[in-house]
Amino acid sequence: MHRHTEKKREAESQLATPLAQGQRKLDRPPMKSFLVSSGDEEEGAALVPPQEDGGKAADPAVERLSPSSPSTTKPWWKTSLLSPTKGAVGLVIGGLVLLALLAGAKWIDLDASFLRGNGTGTGSTSRRWRHPPRRQRSSPPVPIPFSCGNGTSSSSTPLCRHPRGGMPPPAASPSPAAPERPVPPPPSCPDYFRHIHSDLAPWREKGISREAVERGQPNAAFRLTVVSGRAYVETYHRVFQTRDLFTEWGIAQLLARYPGRVPDLDLMFNCEDMPELRAADYPDTSAAPPLFRYCKDGTSLEVLFPDWSFWGWPEVNIRPWGPLMKEIAKENARLPWPDREPYAFWKGNPDVSDARRDLFRCSNDSAAGKDWNARLFALDWGAANRNGFKGSNLAEQCRYRYKIYVQGRSWSVSEKYILACDSPMLAIDTPFEDFFSRGLVAGRHYWPIDPRDKCRAVKFAVDWGNAHPALAQRMGKEGSGFAREEMSMDYVYDYMLHVLTQYAALLRYKPTVPENAVELCPESMACSAQGRDREFMMESREMYVAGYEPCTLPPPFTAEEEREMAAREEDVRRKVVKMEGR
Repeated sequence: MHRHTEKKREAESQLATPLAQGQRKLDRPPMKSFLVSSGDEEEGAALVPPQEDGGKAADPAVERLSPSSPSTTKPWWKTSLLSPTKGAVGLVIGGLVLLALLAGAKWIDLDASFLRGNGTGTGSTSRRWRHPPRRQRSSPPVPIPFSCGNGTSSSSTPLCRHPRGGMPPPAASPSPAAPERPVPPPPSCPDYFRHIHSDLAPWREKGISREAVERGQPNAAFRLTVVSGRAYVETYHRVFQTRDLFTEWGIAQLLARYPGRVPDLDLMFNCEDMPELRAADYPDTSAAPPLFRYCKDGTSLEVLFPDWSFWGWPEVNIRPWGPLMKEIAKENARLPWPDREPYAFWKGNPDVSDARRDLFRCSNDSAAGKDWNARLFALDWGAANRNGFKGSNLAEQCRYRYKIYVQGRSWSVSEKYILACDSPMLAIDTPFEDFFSRGLVAGRHYWPIDPRDKCRAVKFAVDWGNAHPALAQRMGKEGSGFAREEMSMDYVYDYMLHVLTQYAALLRYKPTVPENAVELCPESMACSAQGRDREFMMESREMYVAGYEPCTLPPPFTAEEEREMAAREEDVRRKVVKMEGR
């Protein structure tokens, strides 16, 4: 009799389903055993990349939804409204719920093998890039001198911003001591570095003349010239907020980090949102003026460079990427993925693009009985600006299981912050890309969302992830791992060094300092800055010379690899459409 009662309670417990506010929770392990057969479990294991330990099965604890710390009050999505002690009534109700779930769960049987992630997206012949061990310095750390002349620093380096008064001497490189043990060779750079070759391909054969560079002046905010290891900037027009200032600050940090390594060069830099150099306007692409900027699309010819926000965005109170990434990691550990709200989150200014305004069609509308699993929040830019954006801490926005990425006027700097949350990024497809997003692989680092049917696509992605929590978490980890490892500031600086070095090799003239240029160095920028500008500069200042070699630039993509990447991207989206039943 006792065993019979226990079996009955066990059966009722398995059928119990959490229901609240018309929502159905699909991610409790007992329910999963009903929805997915053993064959489907094998297919589900192929939905996201295998783990680094050689394919070891996921820890069952990953799928547990109990909070990491005890709490007397549970959110509604963790609380079952059907108690296993309700006897036959609970059994009947649970059975009816189960039948309803089975009727609507046929999509689970569809093939989702595009999420296997066996490669980096460069084709079946390429191996997955792995984050190498921390690079070892070949000598004791060499501090980078810095002083504002107030006697608080041991350095007596004077301010360097002044009109050109003659050619400065080359910057002295530190003399490294003999290494005590052999230093391992530098690691290979992440695969997205390979796009440097394609960005510069239009000028690879004929090179770049001074006239070609100067033809880009109408599109440029400033001209950067490096001569003998020292940087000079000629400003042409003001830009939005401090984009140019913090881009130039990043360049000054690069020269301090790698003294003597940046070759002589001369380039034009554009700080706007929209690409401007259209390939269609240049039948001979080598005739196009080379122009550096933050983003491009498939029809433009610009050379991509890291955006200003890696060193901070003071106007909206976004800290530099290095310290902010550490802060986000702490928040991720404090609120594990299973304890987060089971919806897709986005917050920002919807007025900058039609894509963002259209996203708000997916807002939860309880009055109309519609819920697309999206929680969208329009930021009142005026009110936030008056408050100094004190309520816009990005590290505190990792409270949802899914994060939506949608473009701004073109690309959006928000992508890296969204990736870092350990939550799968639901990326609404866009033609715009920045320097690192070209390394993201659909189905591995993010879930692609069709902009033509975004509401239904977001709802499906959230439902699928909640029904496959271990797999959804693995995708979130893949995205945040990319942000944390392949986009660390070490690699941001290495990307800058490589793209500038490759560009300089194409110049067919010897750069000279423009007549109206001023010298660029950390002191000339930070010592006169105030408020958050200075705070973020000090927070992102490089303290030591890099005592190691930069990563090794991989070769260009082959034509076969490019075809394989394009085919894989198309295949991913085709299979998502199939899974959605469209």
